[in-house]
Amino acid sequence: MRLVLQEFLSLDGVNQGPGSPDEDTSDGFTRGGWFVPHLDEEFEQLAYTWLGTADAFLFGRRTYLSFARDWPQMTGHPAAAILNGLPKYVASHSLATADWAPTTILSGDIPAQVTELKRQPGRELQIHGSGRLAQSLLAAGLIDELRLAIAPVVVGSGRRLFPDGGAPAGLRLVNSRTTPGGLAVHVYESAGLPAYGTYGAEPARGADA
Repeated sequence: MRLVLQEFLSLDGVNQGPGSPDEDTSDGFTRGGWFVPHLDEEFEQLAYTWLGTADAFLFGRRTYLSFARDWPQMTGHPAAAILNGLPKYVASHSLATADWAPTTILSGDIPAQVTELKRQPGRELQIHGSGRLAQSLLAAGLIDELRLAIAPVVVGSGRRLFPDGGAPAGLRLVNSRTTPGGLAVHVYESAGLPAYGTYGAEPARGADA
């Protein structure tokens, strides 16, 4: 399976608490809900299309507990059957039980276990949110595709998907669109380590050039 990350970001890279003021108040964060004013029908339809390509889901503990609390009650929502029915994996060293079936708890060497999951047949193993888990898997070079929905807002504080001191990564843009609500949606494939150069310099030439 391909490992695909889907993430909501602000213009300044914040991914904490996009859905509501009380979604994630850790570290004193008080600016949650910044993504919601920019949601529109076009993006929701795109998100459902993406959801339909999943064969399993991978979550961090915080995101898993939030989804496990809400989605079993939302049986009338068009995404509910997919999220409730497909296999789910949660990366956690503290979670002892998981009641949102079918769920498997991953602990120990998470990158190694995710590598094994990627070897299983299927289309996509999707990560939704789960920023800390996403950072660790990006650093390990395991994420194949990033789907970033960027809201036209500067939050000014909060956790960022790409923090200072994070692991470098090269990306290749494969798709880009904007929605009526102002969301910039970019789809990237992993391209290994970044390339570096000097502006205006002559390109390097081979010995036989």
